[in-house]
Amino acid sequence: MTIGDIQQRFVATLRKRIRGGELTERGLARMLGVSQPHLHNVLKGKRTFSVETLDDIMRQLDIDLLDLVEPGELEQRIDRH
Repeated sequence: MTIGDIQQRFVATLRKRIRGGELTERGLARMLGVSQPHLHNVLKGKRTFSVETLDDIMRQLDIDLLDLVEPGELEQRIDRH
C-alpha cells in the first residue's frame, strides 16, 4: 500500500460522507481551511492534499489509518512476513 492508495481511499471516504449528508463540500472546506474549489478538485481526483494536510484532516475528522485499510489486507501482509 502506498501513500497514493491511502489518499484515494481517504478521498473516497470523504465522498461517501458528503453523499450521505454527514458533510457538505462547503462546510468541509471551511472546517479544513482550504478553498471549496480546491477541495472539489481533490474530490474529483484532479488535485491531491499534501501529506501534512492529509494528516491534519484525518485528525480533525477522527479518521484513523486503519479505517482506510480492509481487514483482509492486514492479514495478507502479516501472512507474508
